[in-house]
Amino acid sequence: MTRVVLFGAPIAIVVSILFSGGDSEPPTITPQAAGTENSGTAEPEAAEQADEHSEEIDALPPGLAAPAMKETASRLVASAEASTLDWRSQYGAIEDVGDGTGYTAGIVGFCSGTNDMLQLVEAYTEKNPDNPLATFLPALRKVDGTDSHEGLDPGFTDAWHRAAEDPAFRESQNATRDRLYFEPAVRLAKMDGLGTLGQFIYYDAMVLHGPGVEADGFYGIRDAAMASADTASEGGDEASYLGVFLDESRSAIKARKVQRDTTRIDTAQRVFLREGNLGLKKPLVWQVYGETFRIT
Repeated sequence: MTRVVLFGAPIAIVVSILFSGGDSEPPTITPQAAGTENSGTAEPEAAEQADEHSEEIDALPPGLAAPAMKETASRLVASAEASTLDWRSQYGAIEDVGDGTGYTAGIVGFCSGTNDMLQLVEAYTEKNPDNPLATFLPALRKVDGTDSHEGLDPGFTDAWHRAAEDPAFRESQNATRDRLYFEPAVRLAKMDGLGTLGQFIYYDAMVLHGPGVEADGFYGIRDAAMASADTASEGGDEASYLGVFLDESRSAIKARKVQRDTTRIDTAQRVFLREGNLGLKKPLVWQVYGETFRIT
């Protein structure tokens, strides 16, 4: 997976809140740390605005945040990230995929070069100081923002595998995924008036591209889409807006030097949108990398 490094403050967002769609079961490397808990940076403007409207957001149907739908979202992401529906089998996965972001590991591809892996290991170590990864924290801080393995080899991959046997580390992966990617994407999608499919599209884009403001980051892609089409919250047609968003996401993938496959959009998300399945209702049938997946 190639993703933009975590960032500071994203662009301002629309604060009028509408909801449409169903509710059945959402690289450029820069040495910039992020996350208010770990880096001490100011809370992003989008998060502040979401906080201001938390009551309205919480009053909306759960959409992708419903337990059954979140499970579906995790399986959809795993099909694209690891060619499997068994997303829980990926806690211990780790490799350098050659995309310039160092080691990629875990359930959403936390990367040693994009700060999210560092945040994950710091959070895990804070609660579990005697863990196999704790001794690698100085090295993770040093390689953050690069593709270097300096201080990580040898031993880091074995330590990751051992840590993945610990339920506390698996829970830390879940919590970091939710804090950095799932929750911000779903909340922002709801503020944009998007239903369950739109919330998944935002979430998958957040995982794939990272929450960057650059043209190849999630917020840059959303910005470009909003320049061409109104969101549902702005009175636009939800399906039309999502089509434009997917176009921009696809363009960002194609602009890369590596990992330019767009099937997660072309033969998965675009299929659901073309079918008018804005509620992401089952059964779901899609393809990634030529392999067919089903959730019934």
